Amino acid sequence: MQASLPSRSVALAGAIAAVGLAWAVMRLSGQLPLNLWAQAALSPALQDARQLLFHYASLPRLATALLCGAALGLASTILQHVLRNPLASPTTLGIEAGAQLALVIATIWAPSLFGVGRELVAVAGALTVTALIFAVSSARGFSPLTLTLTGLVTSLFCGSLVVTLKLLNQEYISSLFIWGAGSLAQQDWSTVVYLLPRLLFCILLTALLAQPLAVLTLSDQSASALGVSLRLLRALALFVAVLLTAFVTSSVGVIGFIGLATPQIARLTGARRFQDRLVLAPVIGAGLLVLVDQAVLTVGGSFADFLPTGAVTALLGAPLLLWLLPQLKPAVGSDLAPDFIVPATTGRPAFLFPLLIAGLLAATASGILLGRSAQGWFVAHGEILSAVSEWRIPRVSVALLAGAMLGMAGVLLQRLTRNPIASPEVLGIGTGVAIGLLASMVISTAPSRGMQLATSFAGAFLVLAFLLWRSVRSRIAPDQLLLTGIALSAFLDAIIVSFLALGDPRAAQLLAWLAGSTYRADGTMAWMLLAIAAPLLLVTPLFARPLDILPLGEETSRELGVDLGSTRLAIMVLAALLTAGSVLAIGPLTFAGLVGPHLARALGLRRAFEQLIGAALIGATLMVAADWLGRMVIFPFQLPAGLVAALIGVPYLIWHLMRRG
Repeated sequence: MQASLPSRSVALAGAIAAVGLAWAVMRLSGQLPLNLWAQAALSPALQDARQLLFHYASLPRLATALLCGAALGLASTILQHVLRNPLASPTTLGIEAGAQLALVIATIWAPSLFGVGRELVAVAGALTVTALIFAVSSARGFSPLTLTLTGLVTSLFCGSLVVTLKLLNQEYISSLFIWGAGSLAQQDWSTVVYLLPRLLFCILLTALLAQPLAVLTLSDQSASALGVSLRLLRALALFVAVLLTAFVTSSVGVIGFIGLATPQIARLTGARRFQDRLVLAPVIGAGLLVLVDQAVLTVGGSFADFLPTGAVTALLGAPLLLWLLPQLKPAVGSDLAPDFIVPATTGRPAFLFPLLIAGLLAATASGILLGRSAQGWFVAHGEILSAVSEWRIPRVSVALLAGAMLGMAGVLLQRLTRNPIASPEVLGIGTGVAIGLLASMVISTAPSRGMQLATSFAGAFLVLAFLLWRSVRSRIAPDQLLLTGIALSAFLDAIIVSFLALGDPRAAQLLAWLAGSTYRADGTMAWMLLAIAAPLLLVTPLFARPLDILPLGEETSRELGVDLGSTRLAIMVLAALLTAGSVLAIGPLTFAGLVGPHLARALGLRRAFEQLIGAALIGATLMVAADWLGRMVIFPFQLPAGLVAALIGVPYLIWHLMRRG
């Protein structure tokens, strides 16, 4: 029986590769008759456009897909084996995102670095992110869940920076989006010539490490007893995986989730030995990426070159991640226990709320009065104040109301899910709003604010309902709920990225909104948001009692008279409405819903009512301050308020994870 397992794995790997190649052959034969293939491949006739297209576009694209798929399959196999983590991959660990960020920075500000070698830039970014993730995870004993969560959150942070850079460099925006989302479109053989020797070098290194790495199937104590230097061995193996990822990312951008899928497919078909997976996973990865790319070419038609293959792979990989999550079970209890939160102080100062209100008033006054011009800083007054107040007051008002709504939504979600790192941004609810907004654009060329709010609420509610359904049905731990939300967000984000890369005229508007912009804020939007926020902010504190009880567990909640079904539904509706209204106004990437509840708890606001009010004040202050900083830091240019808040919020979360030693 054992001998038949590798045979079955080989058969499946060969079948996947054969189907992908057969599909490619069928498509290519439609472009060029078979009898001309040899001539077109070796020496195309310059007067025949079909042969030129075959030689310089179709064949190199096919070869690139094969090489990239094989490289990502090999990298993920190494990562999963070394880290003993079935969710480890260049995507889930943030390695691709780090390489992409480094390449975008170099493209915009230091293109001369590419003369040294673009792979060095990508490797530097990938290694930096890898070092950060391992520094955070070391505080929790390299727990698989913490490692994956930190990697995914770091990806969000790098993504926020990339979006910021793209907004500040509009002339590169289209090409950067297509490349960043993973484009296999080729114009010559340069990418193949670049990848092939580097991939062969990494394969040679892996072959040399294969036998020593096999001992990692034993416990650390047993492996050390055999005289193996585990730290050096793991470092070398991780370096090879980072090299493979950096080479692919520097060539074609981010190809998400292909690496995650391939080792799992190999394992599920019976390839239990690490050496078997080292051979089979690259073959499966190559075949799988060719399959996906052929599907893109078939469905995309004339738009295929603008439809990024990397984004489409996320549509397949994110459901796989959702399916694999239950396999990640912590050894003892939950990796992120419900009490994983900034320790509260022993008592709340009597003057705390006046201080929070004073801070909000100071931020609001600065946002309206304090400005910057070519002549320097100034305080607006008189005619200048009248002139600037027409656009400053609506912007500050929208930022304030949206921040307060996100702060309260974060408290609702954390207490509802018993998860101290839950927030509209981390759980993917903001991305659900983005899908709702995108749906309104598809339904109508000029959607009304009412339609946008309705579709946005529907998107937020459906995401939240899915998360709660999965949580109750599977009884997954709080930390796995986070990963579920991030995986779902990756799936929805792939749809958005594909829309952006297609070059739709509304893409720039959607991009600005995704970044968390108050640019479009005017009096009408401010009054509309006030009409939405006022009743929600007044009604939410009425749920303080059940919010105090729900974190105690289902049995205790029932004993204390809480109707779990209706209470959860009401809180879900409130959280969805608060998120939809705020995210529709300023975009999904703010992290005010994460930072507000945590800082409120850190200040001693432990009861639900106090935490709701405190989080609302802190969230409002954060967003008003972020809007002001976005206008002032790189004057005369502007950064979106949501991105400034995200660049504050994600490092806070990473620091928060590191505190748990």
